[in-house]
Amino acid sequence: MTPARDAGHVLARLAALRASDPPTHGGRVLSYVYDSGLAELDTVARAAAEQLLPVNGLDPTTFHSVAALESEVVGFARELLHGDADVVGSATSGGTESCLLAVKTARDVWRAGHPEGRPRLVAPVTVHAAFQKAAAYFDLVLDLVPVAPDGTVAAADVVARLRDDVALVVLSAPNYPFAALDPVAEVAAVTSVAGIALHVDACIGGLVLPFWTDAAGAPLPAWDFRVPGVTSMSVDLHKYGYAPKGASVVLQRGRDRQRRQFFATTRWPGYPVVNPTLLGSKSASPLAAAWAISQWLGTEGFAELAASCARSTAALRDAVAGIEGLRVVGEPVGALFAVAADEDVAPERRVDPHHWADAVRQHGFVLQLQPALRQADGSVLPSTTHLTITPVTEAVLGELTAALAAAADAVRGVPHVDGTALLAALPPLDPAALDAETAWALLQGFGIGGGAELPDAQAPLVALIEALPAPVAERLLIELLGRLIEP
Repeated sequence: MTPARDAGHVLARLAALRASDPPTHGGRVLSYVYDSGLAELDTVARAAAEQLLPVNGLDPTTFHSVAALESEVVGFARELLHGDADVVGSATSGGTESCLLAVKTARDVWRAGHPEGRPRLVAPVTVHAAFQKAAAYFDLVLDLVPVAPDGTVAAADVVARLRDDVALVVLSAPNYPFAALDPVAEVAAVTSVAGIALHVDACIGGLVLPFWTDAAGAPLPAWDFRVPGVTSMSVDLHKYGYAPKGASVVLQRGRDRQRRQFFATTRWPGYPVVNPTLLGSKSASPLAAAWAISQWLGTEGFAELAASCARSTAALRDAVAGIEGLRVVGEPVGALFAVAADEDVAPERRVDPHHWADAVRQHGFVLQLQPALRQADGSVLPSTTHLTITPVTEAVLGELTAALAAAADAVRGVPHVDGTALLAALPPLDPAALDAETAWALLQGFGIGGGAELPDAQAPLVALIEALPAPVAERLLIELLGRLIEP
């Protein structure tokens, strides 16, 4: 066979495409990327992934290595999260799949006792968007509980929503937007008596919080399987497990409960299909890499990396606290936090977090902009910028803190983009009437996506998201992403 392209040409093209991405090593991207800073870890993970590259994770009865790797990875996560022998689980393709499976399982358990009606999923508004997706996919009523401005939710407010139609309560350890640790034990004390399932989403915290303390150095409140009412948990191996995307684990308390997670059929003329996850055929490479990392690092290695994250997180929180016009939101738990404008200083001394993030990018660091959100009770969560800290951050701490300060100086006093002004000339928008061409024309009218690319400054885009009704903003974002990946 004669290849259509020379191998060198193909790989050079790929390298050119990758050159346009922000760097995934070196601590330059403070979201999405989880860099251990250990070159040998990357080597071990890459070699393990390569060995399993041709293996289909669909059928561990054929590929026995998959069964062994999954068993040991699940066992590692179970031990770290204080699960006993009654806790079983599955490796998944990522946090979203783990969350979807937890909701699907809870829905099916609820339906077994409630043949009529539609189940409800109760969670704080800060719960990961994956649970909104799960409610939409599996037809649950999504009941979001408002939180305080610092991202914390009152246990009493969650408990007040509990009735017989609740199939699942979801809490976070910690939540992603503000890094608040939800009141797991307090809510579980009620759900366990009421017979309501409680899932703890520890996708981002599950491999860090076991080694974390509070600001005074005391252990954190119990948030994992030490709490008797916790029925399931999700923890991502491609976050602070440092594995390549996508690798996660979903754990369920009780074999009978976990079996509801499965899909099985013998009602076709092909091979029997038995899937514990949403995917059928799937790569075994991320699982192999996650397994190799857990074997190579061990619990002590994870503890050392978590300690590095803790040092850098504390240093960066102190740095932000020392920048006039900015503030850290609440009392975050874990290796992440959010930054908002300090409303206690005069407007000319405030630093808008979105302009700040755009300015920080000019110094070679990528932060994540988070829009303000009006909650169902009318209260508004502030516009913020999110930082996720990894072990490699410690190596660039001086440069990063200098960039944060310099960027703040550059935009201090610049007001937040007024999204409502951008919309002033528009008639009311009906998302159902926005076809692809109309949505695209609107985006271009806003100066976004003229050549199917994102603008360098993201503050105006996020301001639009804040100002538009959510269904309209979502429709426009769908169009933007759709155009970005069209041939």
